Amino acid sequence: METLPLHSPSSPTSFSPISFHCLRSLPSISLPSNLPATVTVLRPISSLSAPKLPILKHKPLISPLSKPISKGPSLVTCFSSSGDDISTATEPKPEPQGAKIIPLIISVSVGLLVLFVVPKPDEVSAQAWQLLAIFLSTIAGLVLSPLPVGAWAFLGLTTSILTNTLTFSAAFEAFTNDVIWLIVISFFFARGFVKTGLGERIATYFVKWLGKSTLGLSYGLTLSEALIAPAMPSTTARAGGVFLPIIKSLSLSSGSKPGDPSSRKLGSYLVQSQFQASGNSSALFLTAAAQNLLCLKLAEELGVIVSNPWVVWFEAASLPAFVSLLATPFILYKLYPPEIKDTPEAPAMAANKLELMGPITKNEWVMIGTMLLAVSLWVFGEAVGISSVVAAMIALSILLLLGVLDWDDCLSEKAAWDTLAWFAVLVGMASQLTNLGIVSWMSSCVANSLASLSLSWPAAFALLQAAYFFIHYLFASQTGHVGALYSAFLAMHLVSGVPGVLAALALAYNTSLFGALTHYSSGQAAVYFGAGYVDLPDVFKYGFVMAVVNVVIWGGVGTLWWKFLGLY
Repeated sequence: METLPLHSPSSPTSFSPISFHCLRSLPSISLPSNLPATVTVLRPISSLSAPKLPILKHKPLISPLSKPISKGPSLVTCFSSSGDDISTATEPKPEPQGAKIIPLIISVSVGLLVLFVVPKPDEVSAQAWQLLAIFLSTIAGLVLSPLPVGAWAFLGLTTSILTNTLTFSAAFEAFTNDVIWLIVISFFFARGFVKTGLGERIATYFVKWLGKSTLGLSYGLTLSEALIAPAMPSTTARAGGVFLPIIKSLSLSSGSKPGDPSSRKLGSYLVQSQFQASGNSSALFLTAAAQNLLCLKLAEELGVIVSNPWVVWFEAASLPAFVSLLATPFILYKLYPPEIKDTPEAPAMAANKLELMGPITKNEWVMIGTMLLAVSLWVFGEAVGISSVVAAMIALSILLLLGVLDWDDCLSEKAAWDTLAWFAVLVGMASQLTNLGIVSWMSSCVANSLASLSLSWPAAFALLQAAYFFIHYLFASQTGHVGALYSAFLAMHLVSGVPGVLAALALAYNTSLFGALTHYSSGQAAVYFGAGYVDLPDVFKYGFVMAVVNVVIWGGVGTLWWKFLGLY
């Protein structure tokens, strides 16, 4: 029997020896309560420098003083020198590596069918048709996920170069796209709001002011999200970093637990209301969501230029978005009512939380000042010759210089770099498809079909908008939907006679609104559904109901407002 001193190699302190029979090294061990109090294990056994112990496979070592244990090929057992069983563990099965086979076969097959089975139209060049096949395989992979999104997009990019469909420079051209870098920087801003606690502080103030009733509490959370949305350009970050923690805290304090019948007391309603309202907060401001910026960039490539985009976007979205923000909590309060109607303790809880948070910190003041500067430059920058991405770069530089964010914060924001990779691939392919004439060919085919139905442009507008919206049931990403379909649908609108700016903005607004259709339709959907307060059937049911409500509000109030603004 070997006697091993339990110690940390990095520590000079020595400890009392304990004797072990070990079948295999463990990542961690649980010591029995009857060991001497002086014994402390600082590191797993596997990290110790000690003589090797015999490893017995398939047969557990039976100590005379220990009880027999079950046999098994992956059983791991250790005994102390006194024969006490210290721990028993089962090795987990290794995770499968590489791509998922079935999704991989389907995704690749889509491109191969287009390339070798579907006849190439005479109007389309061989290069364009080959790129379309690669693009459709890439989109299929984004939906079916044989690999993570960034990895699959990289494979599509590699294929386009390997097959000489695109040159290296053409394939990587979109990596210098200013809008994509604006989206990347927006992730860093969202991290700043979470790191400094500013987003949580703002939301807590609204709870304090409006939280005496459940309905007031919902309005407080909804309005606070609308307030911080233009300077925190990630709906998912707002959901996971600010609002869900507050909702969970309020719900648990009221006895409303996730995955339990008590969830209907408060948590289910607050999660559902915030989830459904978040799409309108994202649609209200150009910089409130990453996909908004991408939409206008793709529109620009089709010749639809929105002058002074931040102001025009907000102006057109303001009335329908505000109406929807006011209607959503009330409608869900009636259709999906909470059991608790009054929350008199919520303002007191919020006040206590603000007291614990203390006065606004220096970093929060820096964050406030920097975001006010960024938003001001987004609104007025065009007049002074500062583009949106340069304004964002200035703001990020200030945060780095003053230490609110450090470079490690930026490096650890994996979602930002992943977005850079796959956004750039999708945007680059979509741009090349436009240059090679694929988009114009597809849109003319659809336009001819619509013309055969003798539809006016308003009817074509309504039909195409509805199709673009509800086809999102097939997508698990708002940005993936934009990359796949926005350009094609905008081109269809244009050839049907729909005014360009109206079509571009309406499609972009829908891109934010359909993020609450299902539990997989967006990043924030996964965050809110994962909280465990809302059952899956209710997600689909009320996702569809509120989609219809948004269609009525944006289609009714919105179109009248856009007529007043002169968009058509």
